[in-house]
Amino acid sequence: MLSDPHDPNDAHGLGWFDAHLDLAYLAETGRDMHAEPDDCRGRYQPAAVTLPSLASGKVTACLGTIFTQAVPDPASPEAETGAFAYPIDDAEAARVCGVRQLKLYHAWRDAGLIQLLPTHGNPWPEQAAPLTLGVLMECADPIVSPDDLGEWVEGGVVAIGMSWVYQSRYAGGNATDTKQHRGGTGLTDLGRSLVAAMDEHRVLHDASHLSRRSLDDLFEVTDAMVVATHSNAASQLPNDYSIRARNLDDEAIAEIGRRGGVVGLNLFSLLVSGNDTGRATIDDAVRHVEHICEVMGHRRGIGLGSDMDGGFPADRLPTGIDQPSDLAKLSSALLERGWSAPEVAGFMRTNWQRVLSTR
Repeated sequence: MLSDPHDPNDAHGLGWFDAHLDLAYLAETGRDMHAEPDDCRGRYQPAAVTLPSLASGKVTACLGTIFTQAVPDPASPEAETGAFAYPIDDAEAARVCGVRQLKLYHAWRDAGLIQLLPTHGNPWPEQAAPLTLGVLMECADPIVSPDDLGEWVEGGVVAIGMSWVYQSRYAGGNATDTKQHRGGTGLTDLGRSLVAAMDEHRVLHDASHLSRRSLDDLFEVTDAMVVATHSNAASQLPNDYSIRARNLDDEAIAEIGRRGGVVGLNLFSLLVSGNDTGRATIDDAVRHVEHICEVMGHRRGIGLGSDMDGGFPADRLPTGIDQPSDLAKLSSALLERGWSAPEVAGFMRTNWQRVLSTR
């Protein structure tokens, strides 16, 4: 159970596991990740996430992304090619973007700021650095060929979402799933080959940005565990297809649960309450948590995937959550609703730790 049942921020003394933080991306956009949020500069102000704020909030483990995005016009100011954006279908340019972010994580590791999760088959490491990090590739385009996957795994990649919002060389993203084209585009032939390579290397499949058709294809071609690192329940949002397409329908939630996977609660207010401008509430967030558990039939398949500062500022988080130190309000809310201490510890950390330890 919790080391101190009166402290919801203390799961076995190890704190939180956040399954989706765009740490390298934030650094690439000019954020000083070594400063406190009030002094960190860069995009998405007010800020929540820096390495010191994660430590203050007892976020001691996470999946840190390699985020890359294909752009139609590489010369446009917003493209910022070389950092995280690349011309559509330019696999080598995508690889350069991905390697650049991976090298940043390696530099933090070498400086003792993080430790990387071990490769498959090795035990969960002792906490020898402030943050234990597994690398999550958000869009697989940096992998030039599925035959190259082993190199990325050796570098620390433990999970892959084959597309971001748009189409990748591997799969359709959730923006391809529209009112006019329900289901979106599916896995490409290259994507099916990558699924086989991921299963061979025991890399987790992340469903969060896949189109519905891509997710159906994934369920069809593999029996492996599937997770959704930063997704909520579509049924808990207003009936707006453009918002719901980013979240999971009950059928997908049930299948992820059946396979032993975990869904990470996304704290972006738009995906929590459907509010396009204001802030959701903690009660809104808890409603998603409890619905996901109800659909799965247990509480072992829910965790945190906050996506804090992942393209939006801290004032789009639920009211009362401004920095990682406020995450305890979520665990306290679950305790108040009758969750047991071990169940709250599961939400905070141990559900994700189980998945990453047994992949």
